Amino acid sequence: MIRNLGIGTGRRKTSVARVYVRDGSGKITVNGRILNEYFTRSEHVNIALSPLMVVAGENKFDVLINVYGGGINGQAGACRHGLARALCQVDEANYASLRSNGFLTRDSRMVERKKYGQAGARKRFQFSKR
Repeated sequence: MIRNLGIGTGRRKTSVARVYVRDGSGKITVNGRILNEYFTRSEHVNIALSPLMVVAGENKFDVLINVYGGGINGQAGACRHGLARALCQVDEANYASLRSNGFLTRDSRMVERKKYGQAGARKRFQFSKR
């Protein structure tokens, strides 16, 4: 039986990631695919893996991530947030280093909604005096 050491939910923009941390050799799976296949750009891989780098757990844990919603940027941020939360459950000693790097803070920036009677969130229709 596979036992989860820690479970974390991460959110960013409109993306949500469920992260399961297990004992293992460093295998990371995102939506059934290898991490480098899912996140093709190295920046997104680095964002998603940054909590593991901080706690020096690259080869200690297997990580299973289910992520949905939003785009690739938001999904990478959601994976980082969820992984940080899961690593806190694995060992409470990780909390201080993850908190100081800002990985436990939910990035609350969202797209501003479009208002009625306007062209967009901030843009207005052209004003005509006559």
